[in-house]
Amino acid sequence: MNNHKNNRVTLRVWGDFACFTRPEMKVERVSYPVITPSAARGILEAVFWEPEMYYLIDTVRVIKRGAWFSTRRNEVTAVISFDNAKQWMKAPEKVMPIQAGGGAADGTQRNMLGLREVEYLITAEIRLSKLADPSRCNLAKYQSQFQRRAVSGKCFYRPSLGVREFDAYFDYEADAKAAFTRRQQELGEDFSLIKYEPLGLMLYDVFDWCLFEKGFKWLSTEELAAMREKFEQSLSKLQKSEQKKRLDEYDAKPVLFAGHKIMPYPSFFQAEIRDSVLRCHPDDVEIISQPTEGK
Repeated sequence: MNNHKNNRVTLRVWGDFACFTRPEMKVERVSYPVITPSAARGILEAVFWEPEMYYLIDTVRVIKRGAWFSTRRNEVTAVISFDNAKQWMKAPEKVMPIQAGGGAADGTQRNMLGLREVEYLITAEIRLSKLADPSRCNLAKYQSQFQRRAVSGKCFYRPSLGVREFDAYFDYEADAKAAFTRRQQELGEDFSLIKYEPLGLMLYDVFDWCLFEKGFKWLSTEELAAMREKFEQSLSKLQKSEQKKRLDEYDAKPVLFAGHKIMPYPSFFQAEIRDSVLRCHPDDVEIISQPTEGK
């Protein structure tokens, strides 16, 4: 059990519609009955994130579980490759956008079983990544920045409840237990406490959460130039032929980012709700990793 409670932040999240897709459903979208830790992390990162820190979801308090609803949606079956995007940047007249809906070749209709009118209290632990500079990075700083942004409704991009078109509204809460009690009183008879419900195997995250500690950020043009200059200086004592060989090797595989580039690596856990609380901190539950093909 993790006892470091001073680095926790809580966000109250709600929305009209939600769909936290179960990965075992290959074509049609079928939601988990409550938000997943992966979706909760995505909402917090939309409000505030920097490469020097990361979130571990601690608990999710279910205020409004939501009612099931079904609908049919237009989705796309094609993707735009990175190479095509680079070509279109050089020749905009050759752009070929994805066509979706209305019987287009790139579109398809799929059924979705989602949730309507949900509300959660998401509590997460903030930790420092290995990219953090001890002289200027500390947990109090990031907690304060998260609070200021959440209170004022700021976000880097609009957070969503599982799928992009299902907007998530949010508000900062100083105390998760107090906020849960307050909302319970405000809802009155409309609030239904979930005493106990096993949810079975639930997606924990679509990436390897253990690698979040390493951090990740793309290097700026100035940082790349400084790194190359430092590398050139390290070759000053070598013969020119060897210097050229090393520089050619360096340019063939340039270092473009710091930290660790995280690849998809899904993990799961046995989820259960007790007294409307879903516990999902890695210190409290057993995380079961499922390597992706080719890892």
